[in-house]
Amino acid sequence: MRNIQQTFLTASLAGALALSCLFTWAATVPKGVQLHAEQTLIRNNGSEPETLDPSLIESVGAANLTRDLFEGLTAIDAQGKIVPGVAEKWRQVDPLTWTFQLRPQAKWQNGDPVTAQDFVYSFRRLVDPKTGSKYARTFGDFFLNGKEVSTGQKPPQELGVRAIDKATLEIKTSHPVKFLPELVSNPNLSPLHATSIEKLGREWTKPGNLMGNGAYALKSWQVNSKIVLEKTPGYWNADQVKITRVTYLPVEDGHVDVKLFESGQNDWVYMLPPGSYDSYLKKYPKDTRNTPLLALRFYSIQTQSPFFKDVRVRQALSMVLDRDILAQKVTADGQLPAYGLIVKGVEGADRVDYEWANWPMAKKVETAKALMAQAGVKPGAKFTFSYNTSEYHKKMAIFAASEWKTKLGLAVELEAMEFKVLIKKRHDGQFEMARDGWNADYNDATTFVALVKCDSDQNHSRHCNKDAEQLIQKGLKESDEAKRKTALNEAIRLIMNDYPIIPLLQYSLPRLVKSYVGGYSTDNQMDRFRTQDLYIVKH
Repeated sequence: MRNIQQTFLTASLAGALALSCLFTWAATVPKGVQLHAEQTLIRNNGSEPETLDPSLIESVGAANLTRDLFEGLTAIDAQGKIVPGVAEKWRQVDPLTWTFQLRPQAKWQNGDPVTAQDFVYSFRRLVDPKTGSKYARTFGDFFLNGKEVSTGQKPPQELGVRAIDKATLEIKTSHPVKFLPELVSNPNLSPLHATSIEKLGREWTKPGNLMGNGAYALKSWQVNSKIVLEKTPGYWNADQVKITRVTYLPVEDGHVDVKLFESGQNDWVYMLPPGSYDSYLKKYPKDTRNTPLLALRFYSIQTQSPFFKDVRVRQALSMVLDRDILAQKVTADGQLPAYGLIVKGVEGADRVDYEWANWPMAKKVETAKALMAQAGVKPGAKFTFSYNTSEYHKKMAIFAASEWKTKLGLAVELEAMEFKVLIKKRHDGQFEMARDGWNADYNDATTFVALVKCDSDQNHSRHCNKDAEQLIQKGLKESDEAKRKTALNEAIRLIMNDYPIIPLLQYSLPRLVKSYVGGYSTDNQMDRFRTQDLYIVKH
C-alpha cells in the first residue's frame, strides 16, 4: 500500500523534501534491464475525453491525458509519491502562505520559458465564473478569495496567487492546507500559455494548436478512435523520458478492451469486465494487476426530484442493496463494500458506516418497506436510473434494479449513454438517479466532502445540510488536527443521514498490463501514471 504519510508535509519538511537532489524523475530503469528498441505504448483510457483544456477537464480519462501534456508545480509519480514538477522546491512561509520556486529549464513546446505568471493566469482562469469550470469551487475554495471569485463577488485578480518574480509563485490559502503540495499536482492547476488561448479561443486544444509544457505533445486526435502523443524534445527532463509515443484508446466495453489486449493491439486494459478477474488472473498471472484506490463508487440521487424528495425513500433504497453480493458476486474483483462517504486509507476523517450496515438483510428489508410505506410510495412506483455505456456499469445497474424490484416492488427504467453525456446530465441535474464515482484528488477527507457540500461543483444531488456546512467551515479553519477531524466527522455523519448518495464500493482497478511495461506500480492508490515514468522492456 502507498505510504500516505509521505504526502502530508509539515512546513519545514515540505521545504526540505522538495529539494530536487532528493528525487528522481521520469522512468527509473533498474540495473540490468534491457529496453526494447521501440519505446511505444498503447493504453486504453476508458472513454473519450470531454476536453483537453486543464481548466475544464473533470473525468479521469481527460486527467490522464493532460497529465502527459502539461506539468504542474508538483506531480505524482508511478509509486504515488509527490515529486517536483515545474517547481524544483517549495516552502510554507506561514500557516496560510506558500512559495514555489520554478526551475529555469521549464519551457513551453515553442521554447518560451514557463513563468510564475503562467500559473497565476491558469489559477485565475480556473475560478473565473466566465470559464465555467466544474472544478472552480472544488479547488478554488482552498485559495484566498477563491470562493468569492468563483461566485462573482470579487474579480479574478483578487485570487490569492501572485508572481513574486518570474521564477517565484506565492500562494495564499483561505485556511490551513497542509497538503497543498499534493493539491497542486492536479492537472486542473497546470500552467497555461495565455497567448495561445487568447489567440485561438476554443480551437487551442486541437492538434497543432495545443501548447503544453509536459513531456508529451498532442500529435493527433481521432474522435472515438485514438489520441496519439509524442515525446517533446524540449521538455526539461527529456533525456530521462524513455517512451517516445503513447496512444490512448477510448474503449468503454471491457470485453472489447481485453480482445485488443489479447490480439496485441493494446498494452493496457483500463478495467476488466465484472466477474472476470479470477479467470484472467489464472490466464495471465504476470499481466494481471489490481490496486485498491482512494475512490468511491456511488449512486447520486437527485433530491429535488419528486420521487426522491422524501429522505425515507432514499434511505430505503440504500438499505436493501446487498453490497456483499455486489462485491463478491457481481464485480468480483476485490472491491470492498462501502456504507459511508469516506473510504479506507483516507486521512482527515474517520470511516463511519451507517448503523444498519451489519444488520441481517431481512431486518433491512423490513425496515425499508416500512419507510417506503410511511413515505406513501407503493409497489409498482417507477424511477429512471442513468449510467454510461459500459458492461461494468450495466451489470451493476441491473443488479441494483433487481434488488429494488424484488425487495421493494419498484420498477426501474435503465438508460445508458456516452460518458460525456452522463457527465453533463449529472451537472445539469437532469436525472433521478445516476451512476457516479469519485477518485480522490488528494489524500484528505475534504476531497470526498466536495461531493456533498452545499455549493460544491461536484454536488450532483443538489442537497444542502446547513448545519453540516457550518461544521465543515469550522473544521477547515481549525489548525488542531484532532478538532478538525471531529468537526468533519460530525458534518459527514449529518449529511450521510440525509442520504443524498448511495455509497456502494471502494474502488479497486483490476486490469491487464503487459509485463513488459516497466514502471507500473500497484502501490499507486491514486492511479496516476505519467507516461514519462514508464518504459518498455525488451521482449
